[in-house]
Order: sequence, then C-alpha cells, then structure tokens
Amino acid sequence: MVRLEIVFGLLLWAGSALLLSQLRRFGGETLAERLGPFNPGSAVRSTDRGGSERSLVAVLVPLAGQLGDRISTFFGVVTSAEERLRRIHSPETARRFRARQMGLSLLALVAAAVAAGTFAPNPSTGLLIIVGMPLLVFLVIEQDLDRRAKRWAANTDLELPVVEEQMAMLLNAGFSSTSVLARISQRGGGCVAQDLKRVLNRVAQGSSQAQALGEWAELSGSEGVRRLARVISLHSDSADLARLVSAEARQVRRDLHTRTLARLDRRSEQVWIPVTVAALVPGTILLAVPFLDALRIFANA
Repeated sequence: MVRLEIVFGLLLWAGSALLLSQLRRFGGETLAERLGPFNPGSAVRSTDRGGSERSLVAVLVPLAGQLGDRISTFFGVVTSAEERLRRIHSPETARRFRARQMGLSLLALVAAAVAAGTFAPNPSTGLLIIVGMPLLVFLVIEQDLDRRAKRWAANTDLELPVVEEQMAMLLNAGFSSTSVLARISQRGGGCVAQDLKRVLNRVAQGSSQAQALGEWAELSGSEGVRRLARVISLHSDSADLARLVSAEARQVRRDLHTRTLARLDRRSEQVWIPVTVAALVPGTILLAVPFLDALRIFANA
C-alpha cells in the first residue's frame, strides 16, 4: 500500500505540474508565441517556456502530445489536433491542448484508482474503472474539439454563398480581388471573414494570393472553399471574374439544398424506426403464443 500511494502521489504531482504549466500566471507566453501569428511559418508554433528545455514539463509535454496523437488515431480521428485548432482560430497550440488533455486524464486516473480501491467489489471492476475513467475523459475532450471543428466547417459552408454573392457585386463594381477580400474580412464577423483575415495576413507576409487561398482551402476541408480559391486564383487570367464567382455561389446553394433534402429524408426515415419496433414487438408476441402452444401439444403427444 505504501508503494501504491507513492506511485499515485507521483502521478498526481506530474498531472498537477502539467495543468499549472498551462496557466498564464505560472508560465506566461514567450516572445516567440506572441509573435507567432505574424510569422510566415506560424503553422509551427512554439511551446517553449522561457527556454527551460531541461525542465520536467518541457520533457513531458512532447511525450503527452505524441501519446495523445496515437490514442486519437487509434480511435479513428484522422485530422490532427493542430489542424483542427488552426481551423477554429484557437490561440491554444496542439502541444498545450494535448498536455491539458493528458493532465486531466491523469487526474482522472488517480481519482479512478482511489475510487476503485475504496468502492470496487472485485479486482475486475476496479480495473475497468481505472482504465475506463481516464479514457472517457480523454475522449470527451477530443470529441469536444472535433465537434467545434466540424461546426466551424459547417458554418463556413452556410456563409459561403452569401460571401460569394458579395464578392461578385464588389467585383462588378470595379474592386480588385484583393480589395474584395479585404473589404469582406473587415465588414464581416463570421467564420469566412475570420478566415479571410488570415489569408490577407499571409499575403502581407509575402505569400502569393493563390498560395494563401490554397492554404485556406486545405485547412477548411470544404469543397466549396476549394472551388472558390481556384476561381479567385484566375483573377489574372479571366476578364469576367464576377460572373464566375456568381456562378460558384449558385452552385454552392444547390449543393447545400441537396444536402438539406438528404438530411430531411434521413430524419423522416428515422421517424419510422420506433413505429416499426412498436408494431413488431406486439406482433411477435402474438405469433409466439400459438407457436409455443403448438409445441406444447406436440410435446405432450
């Protein structure tokens, strides 16, 4: 018991250190992190803490990130945490997210061990609690990030037709493609407007407009954004860019309409599931009664 308490104490101490390292009061942002959004290579964001490479946290955070990535991949998560955090414009880095996730899972492991040792009636139940509770905490946090990323992508698809129509009107009014992107990003407050601000920031850092739009299309994961990026990239080759953008807006609206109808059809089919079950259960009982009675007669005969 003494050795077990020592092990649990060390695990609790490590988890507390990981959690406290994420608080600004204990380890504020470094200069590299503050300048990260203005760095052309901001896709790789720093997680160093004042250059303390030999500290325990600096060693555990990368390990927590690698372990978290492997667990999420094992459960079928394809998109990386870094990509999902960038998609929703989160200021949190992937390593910080994984460190927080693994720290909470570690605390859940300690709590599960204490609960299993106190209330578990047998070792198998205790082992199930010890393994299941930290895994549940890990998956809940992972699912929350995945849900926010999917909601951002869905909102982008919903906003895209309106934004494209605004682009077509501004292009018809004589604005250049860069001016159109800047105007929409300044006046809008939705997901697309925030993404366009990042696109313009990349252009200001020296990237070409086509390259910045391609990065946005790759990060968003939306087919409509990919098509829009390809259309806008033709601004130097096409004299009627407004017409192309307007046609793209109509196509996106048709795609959204098709997906909405498909979703409504699936929901209408789901309505019949409880009705079918409610009808089959009494029918099965009514059929089973004479069948069992016939079996009883043949058995007595």
